[in-house]
Amino acid sequence: MFESLTDKLSGLVNRLRFKPTLTERNISQACEEVRVALLEADVNYSVANDFVARVSAQALGQRIIEGVAPGQQFVKIVYDELVRLLGPTDGTIHFRPSGVTVILMAGLQGSGKTTTAAKLAVLLKKRGRNPLLAAADVQRPAAIEQLKRLGDSVGVPFFAEEKGIPPEICRFAVKIAESMGRDTVILDTAGRLHVDDELMRELEQIAAETVPSEIFLVVDAMTGQDAVNSAKEFNERLEISGVILTKLDGDARGGAALSVKAVTGKPVKFVGVGEKTDALEEFHPERMASRILGMGDVVTLVEKAQEKLDREEALKFREKLITQQFTLEDMLQQFRQVKKLGSVRDTLAMIPGFSTIAGPVEFDDREFARLEGIICSMTKEEREHPEILNPSRRARIARGSGTTPGDVSALVRQYVEMKKLFSGKGRLAGMFSGLLGQMGLKIPASGPAGAVGRFGAPSPERRAQLRELRKKERRKKKRAR
Repeated sequence: MFESLTDKLSGLVNRLRFKPTLTERNISQACEEVRVALLEADVNYSVANDFVARVSAQALGQRIIEGVAPGQQFVKIVYDELVRLLGPTDGTIHFRPSGVTVILMAGLQGSGKTTTAAKLAVLLKKRGRNPLLAAADVQRPAAIEQLKRLGDSVGVPFFAEEKGIPPEICRFAVKIAESMGRDTVILDTAGRLHVDDELMRELEQIAAETVPSEIFLVVDAMTGQDAVNSAKEFNERLEISGVILTKLDGDARGGAALSVKAVTGKPVKFVGVGEKTDALEEFHPERMASRILGMGDVVTLVEKAQEKLDREEALKFREKLITQQFTLEDMLQQFRQVKKLGSVRDTLAMIPGFSTIAGPVEFDDREFARLEGIICSMTKEEREHPEILNPSRRARIARGSGTTPGDVSALVRQYVEMKKLFSGKGRLAGMFSGLLGQMGLKIPASGPAGAVGRFGAPSPERRAQLRELRKKERRKKKRAR
């Protein structure tokens, strides 16, 4: 979401890197660039001005630290102010010590309340709760059916009355939850295209009838400043306890995420980062600030990896990488593993310094399907030894995968480049080892003795294998004649 803002701030830091010291002049120029970048990202005007004023005051009063580059000092100031702007917050939900905890979901139509209610139910199940989903949106015809299907898909019971009055439906849903032994009820209320008195009165009645422990306002991050304005109005009438930002994985400029806390005074509790029901994450200001400044988010990446990836597979792949013995078959399996983490572009952007080493991350997730098709069209021998792929073999693979021989050649080149990047002496090898090390996957970085030759060249054993393969190829050709 923050690609444009990240690019501008990263460029600014790179320019400051070559300045001998921070002066009033270059601080003023830098702060003006930050202000323009924030406004272009659709950050609220007053929020952007206040932010820049604080950064400027901090930078002008900053004592020059010996051995620390001006750019690094400035980015630390911006980082600290971003954390202050976005936080403090936490993902704590206040549960009642006894009885049923009521969570009321409010928001405009189309903000993603119904889907987010199901995502929240999944998150609560992981935390040991037993939620019940209650449909209180009788205005939108498909809302009840949508919530029912989502509940069925995640294994959470569902309650609805199609012809009831929302406040009474919600009050009855709490009683149903008590009778079923559920400890939490999530109320999915109706939304409107615009905030109006009818909607707010209905929500106020529901809150009076059910006395919710939490009132979460679901905000579509892609609606920019409209999202912030509606959040302000909801908070004035309803006294919300927190905000859930949806579609944070989209292409919006991110202004809502940076403005909503400052405008409403209420914290962002969770963020939706995908369409799947498990794509709801706690919001961490310091991690978001790191992403915005292009510093990655290794903590979130490791948490995702620990939850979704196979530890044994990760160990095996790491060992094959550092010994340069991984094959296209291994590459295929890793494609499938990485897809479990979500968007590839977002995942790679979480790796600190990746864009510096490998360049800007531009990847269409649909590319995985094409690459999988190419590899799956290869024989086992071809996957293990791609060096035997001659023009005729590449043409056959292209026909089988609906691609071109050039696409097959491009995949092989990517495979070779990947081996170079992650070779024993490659710059990404240490980074990858560090990430797996934080997952508790620690094995010697050198790998088996003699596996990799000097400067990453094949070992003597590997060269012998290649010679034997070439001999087999020549014998096959002779028999074919």
